[in-house]
Amino acid sequence: MRKWWLGVVMLVCLCPVLVGAQESGTLIWGRGGDSVSLDLAQATDGESIKAGIQILENLVKFGDNSMDVEPQLATSWSVAEDGLTWTFKLREGVKFHDDTPFNAQAVADSYSRILDENHPLYNYGKWKYVSMSLKPVKEIKVIDDYTISFVTDKPYAPFINNLALWLCPILSPAAMEKYQDQIGLHPVGTGPFKFDQWIKDDQIVLVRNDEYWGSAPKLEKIILKSIPEPSARLMALQSGTVDIADDLDPDSIALVKQDANLAVIERPSINVGYLALNTTKPALQDARVRQAINYAIDRDVLIQTIFQGLAIPAKNPFPPSIWGYHDALEAYKYDPEKAMALLKEAGFDLNTELELWAMPVSRAYMPDPVKTAELIQAYLSAVGLKAKIVRYDWGTYLEKTSNGEHDLCMLGWLGGNADPDNFLYGLLSSDTANTPGAANVALWKNQEFTDLVLKAQKVFDKAERTEYYLKAQEIFHREAPWAPLAHSTTVRCYNKRVHDLPLRPNGLNSFQMVWKE
Repeated sequence: MRKWWLGVVMLVCLCPVLVGAQESGTLIWGRGGDSVSLDLAQATDGESIKAGIQILENLVKFGDNSMDVEPQLATSWSVAEDGLTWTFKLREGVKFHDDTPFNAQAVADSYSRILDENHPLYNYGKWKYVSMSLKPVKEIKVIDDYTISFVTDKPYAPFINNLALWLCPILSPAAMEKYQDQIGLHPVGTGPFKFDQWIKDDQIVLVRNDEYWGSAPKLEKIILKSIPEPSARLMALQSGTVDIADDLDPDSIALVKQDANLAVIERPSINVGYLALNTTKPALQDARVRQAINYAIDRDVLIQTIFQGLAIPAKNPFPPSIWGYHDALEAYKYDPEKAMALLKEAGFDLNTELELWAMPVSRAYMPDPVKTAELIQAYLSAVGLKAKIVRYDWGTYLEKTSNGEHDLCMLGWLGGNADPDNFLYGLLSSDTANTPGAANVALWKNQEFTDLVLKAQKVFDKAERTEYYLKAQEIFHREAPWAPLAHSTTVRCYNKRVHDLPLRPNGLNSFQMVWKE
């Protein structure tokens, strides 16, 4: 009898400890680079988004492990029959991290600073991706404290998916007024974690929001550590210094899979890694030269050596996992003789030296940028093209490429909303090819292509939209403003003491539900 009583006492004593383990702890997250800004309306890089979506929330969001749109700060929404007015019912009783109440006016303020040229904060933002995704919005109407409407100048099918992106989080109006153009260093949202500290190029510290409106976050703290070298991130994961290591190279991922203490989550890709060819540069204005560059690169070898099988070769601007993909298009096969013939036909001066800009940080779509650049350089050399590799720090690289200072540049895109529009209009339309701040870093302007993707935006029927996108991909393929390289598998490596770790196909998640032993 005494032994039975002792066992009960021990069990009762242990239970609070086990529960506490799920509701406490610090998660250390190793990543390839620092964030650029935590004002996500200005963010153009994944590292900013990873941190920012822990702090800031949207009207709607994607599922934890899917790209299905779900409520977040809005509880429901509807679209008028003419497709021009979207009305949202908002969640009541929510407060920002500074105790400012969340309401329809706060939503209007967050969007107005981006869409209204008369808003006092309009001029400080770059709004590169936001303006292209929300451009059709012509009016915001506050109906009452918890109802808001957006009126568009045309039916706009991608609207709800775009709202689920990080592009326009809802910020505290008091914080926006207080911090003005420094809000990206002092983000104040409604999310499960609050901003605490940012040591540049070292770490960002977030702490639990104990007054969060939804299910209480379980972690006490998240520390996002900047560890640029993949090998160093791997060592930190193996030693237990970090709990998660993002964007590891394929060699490192293979070692993680062999470690009994570590685990890997994999998802089908909705990304693309590409080589953008600056179509405004005299040497690259002829489509035959751009086609030659496509023929010069052996993507199969690239997948085998750089990605080690954790990717598929790219031929279109977005991956086959997204609807509207043009599978019937014939890829540019590796054909150096064809490349040399096209260069000769175009009268290309082989004494011209091109600058090949290599990303300074690894990404899922570009796990080893330097080796990738060296391999591309060798392929170009084999067909007579001289290429000099150029590197800058990440922030400078993004700024200079968006300003069109490169000849060739390596970049990629996480298909944030799993809609073809996000790639085709966002990265390749004439509307997004204007410097400074171009999202279309090929600076390619083709009006026929742009007209097709604009027509697709006005149609809610997916089959009809697909027809427009198929034709647009044919033009892209013929004009070759990019050399598409790869669609990588989305991978997250972590220590098994971390539980309930989500992974959307775009790799961007709130860690609200995560807990650590």
